[in-house]
Amino acid sequence: MRLFVGLGNPGARYAGNRHNIGFMAVDEIARAHGAAPWRRRFQGQASEAVLGAEKVVLLKPETFMNESGRAVAEALRFYKLGLPDLVVFHDELDLPPARLRVKAGGGNAGHNGLRSISAHCGNDYRRVRLGIGHPGHKDLVHGYVLRDFAKAEEPWVEDLTRAVADASPLLARGDDASFQNKIHLAMEARGWGEVKRPGDKATG
Repeated sequence: MRLFVGLGNPGARYAGNRHNIGFMAVDEIARAHGAAPWRRRFQGQASEAVLGAEKVVLLKPETFMNESGRAVAEALRFYKLGLPDLVVFHDELDLPPARLRVKAGGGNAGHNGLRSISAHCGNDYRRVRLGIGHPGHKDLVHGYVLRDFAKAEEPWVEDLTRAVADASPLLARGDDASFQNKIHLAMEARGWGEVKRPGDKATG
């Protein structure tokens, strides 16, 4: 069994924010794989699905981003899962829009959701880094991530989350390299090889 966690802030006010792309990815996985209805559990909304041969619990913490670790720790304890079973989907400033990388462990790059999870659970879990680009200066980051995706960005967001859902059985079985490669090829095929915003940084 795996625990797939999407990071975001709860409520309609935040639903379209760049910071909520983790929620969007997990929602699309649930939709694409016929997951059970969402229900209130673990200080969030939880569902279950079968991805390939693997049973996966999907979780969207409703603690607000900065306290995501409380919900994740509760779910891990309930299912008696370890950090190798945890996969977290989150927005990544240091990747260009429409790009994705899978990373195990490492630093949290100032992401408060990841910081909270690491504080409550430990650091050695997998992160699916969903690129949203950088506004160009650190003083602009807070407002940038808490604004909705622009209308022009919505097509690549939809394509990226759909590609994540399509490839998610690979992630569930631990084949991170194939998962990442399949999404890269899918995004290239859809014409999203290079999506730039002014001031974007491309690292990692």
